[in-house]
Amino acid sequence: MVNVQIPSREAEKDHPHLLSDRDTDVVRIIEEEGLTVFTFDGLRRIMGAHPETLSRALDRLEEEGMIVRSPGGYSATRKAKDMAGPEPTFTAGRRVPILQTFLPYRASLEVIVTALNGRWFDKMRWVGMTENEEGIVMKWIADNGSILIDARFSSGQLIIEARMKKDSDLPSAIRAAHQLMGRISMMYGSHRPGAKPSATQIGYFTTTAM
Repeated sequence: MVNVQIPSREAEKDHPHLLSDRDTDVVRIIEEEGLTVFTFDGLRRIMGAHPETLSRALDRLEEEGMIVRSPGGYSATRKAKDMAGPEPTFTAGRRVPILQTFLPYRASLEVIVTALNGRWFDKMRWVGMTENEEGIVMKWIADNGSILIDARFSSGQLIIEARMKKDSDLPSAIRAAHQLMGRISMMYGSHRPGAKPSATQIGYFTTTAM
């Protein structure tokens, strides 16, 4: 990838189409999180940005053709991915695997992803998702920005991971992961022909959170 050169304030005045520091942070986070579709509120919580500041940055990036507004929020373009620099921006701490399960045979992943897309649960707010040849990743963030939850659907498996700013956030991350797992389990049960909603349709196990 091409590393973005951060312009000075004077350079921004002479060359208004150069990326500002804030614009570059937005692009980097989009790339780091692998976001192909994301919401304004989810991105704002990840960055801890003021709504007006982020809104102006997204407007500039849209003008530059790096993002486009979509029914699900915003979508990143190829141009944004090519210009993202390698320096990390979002440092929410270590990634911790919380839950892992094999998906039920003949389970409709499309039905579950559609049902979860854009939904909040408890204190977790919807961020966005990405889909590629490896599978689908859906993301939620705590309303205070302290925990980021990833649900990874790939090769017939579901892995739920968390990233936290502090180790003391681990109990809340585990609780959020189990709540999400419970919702997914009920969805699988309720979409079987003739089945009643049940939280026991999926067996799952916790991984060592070390």
